[in-house]
Amino acid sequence: MSDPTDSRTDSLGRTSDWSGVRVVVAGFGVSGFAAADNLLFLGATVTALDESSSEEKAEKAQLLETLGATVRLEPGATAVLPDEVDLVVTSPGWKPTAPLLAQASERGVPVWGEVELAWRLRDPVTAAPWLAVTGTNGKTTTVQMLESILRAAGLRAVAVGNVGLPIVEAVMDPEPYDVLAVELSSFQLHYTHSMSAEAAAVLNLAEDHLDWYDGPDGMRDYAADKARIYERVQRACVYNLADPATQEMVREADVLEGARAVGFTLGTPSSGDVGLVEDLLVDRAFIEERASSAAELCTLADLASPAPHFVANALAAAALARAHGVSQQAVRDGLRAFRPDGHRIAHVAEADGVTWVDDSKATNPHAAQSSLAAFEPVVWVAGGLAKGARFDDLVVAVRDRLRGVVLLGRDRQVVADALSRHAPDVPVIDVGDDQTGDPMERVVDAAAGLARSGDTVLLAPGCASMDMFTHYGARGDAFAAAVHRRIARQT
Repeated sequence: MSDPTDSRTDSLGRTSDWSGVRVVVAGFGVSGFAAADNLLFLGATVTALDESSSEEKAEKAQLLETLGATVRLEPGATAVLPDEVDLVVTSPGWKPTAPLLAQASERGVPVWGEVELAWRLRDPVTAAPWLAVTGTNGKTTTVQMLESILRAAGLRAVAVGNVGLPIVEAVMDPEPYDVLAVELSSFQLHYTHSMSAEAAAVLNLAEDHLDWYDGPDGMRDYAADKARIYERVQRACVYNLADPATQEMVREADVLEGARAVGFTLGTPSSGDVGLVEDLLVDRAFIEERASSAAELCTLADLASPAPHFVANALAAAALARAHGVSQQAVRDGLRAFRPDGHRIAHVAEADGVTWVDDSKATNPHAAQSSLAAFEPVVWVAGGLAKGARFDDLVVAVRDRLRGVVLLGRDRQVVADALSRHAPDVPVIDVGDDQTGDPMERVVDAAAGLARSGDTVLLAPGCASMDMFTHYGARGDAFAAAVHRRIARQT
């Protein structure tokens, strides 16, 4: 990738003179529009390019063109980088090998992501600290928990980044925020060069997005992008004591003087960490007496779910909030008030002693394993787009709690092969990927045939949904609707 500190752009920021700076915005989704809109406001010359259009995009394009931008939304629009360009701002999903970005690299044109742009556009007088979160799984839940805690402390805070408000919009808001809870994907971090979070957390690391990181060193490159979140951290690097990869990231990070490493654990925490003591979430990191005592943050009963991965997310959110100076009471009140979005270990129904749970958001094997660890015995509903992931480790970890498995989706055979190798005695029903009729009706009927009283039927596919559904939410909705229809037929 090209040098992000090109002489024409290396000093650009909120108070810079952007007139005459020629910027290409690659991608015209939510973050692309926010970047283009605010760059126009600052006086830059903006060209926005995207390979597709929609009614919403067309309306936004018309608005920006009225303000002076050039917008092209059509197949082939991103094939060639314009001749006169000083900076490319890319949407996070774009690979560095995309033609537009590859041409920028060849010509020495800097490539920033929206996160890099947002960091540079902070007001030097009123800039809000960033509390940043990444990881393979749990990012959105953790950032939303963090937002709830910060607001319980009376702070003007908002969840931004990979969830919620685009970061550029947050930093350009005329009414400054006190603090930002920032969710960052590996894609976003890949194009981030100068961010210095007040505190940052990597929740976990597991195989994911290997279709994006598709080279021979794909997993290493994925991890390296996640680790960028710790660079230049000011106060605390929060990591997962159960995941050595996150600890290694902290060890290798180039942080600011005074920054501390703070682990979170589902066990009893050591001095300097946060964790559990019986049913209490406790802090031994941000209290003066941490060598000999712990401060109670909340109880397990205060949380919306006792599932292990949910508790781990709460501990990470609490650690970030405490790094910012939030009180124990605000942590408790914020976690007590928080309820997760839909399709995250969501209770659907209970009938004939069988509990039905929708965790359609579990779109990779690591997320599915975390979800499966919360239930036993379980009928597991899995399959979809595997994105290059493997399921062997997952099956080995959960096979003793499986009553049976129902498979659907394009890459279901990847899951079936892992089950055949490591859990050959577990019953498997393959309902295919035929979308005639209602595929979830077939899934629910098959799962009901496997389940016994006391079991949980868990939709935790371990795969993306776009082979059969528009998004994971639609998949979860279809599952819940099919469950309710089945129960209604039987009553």
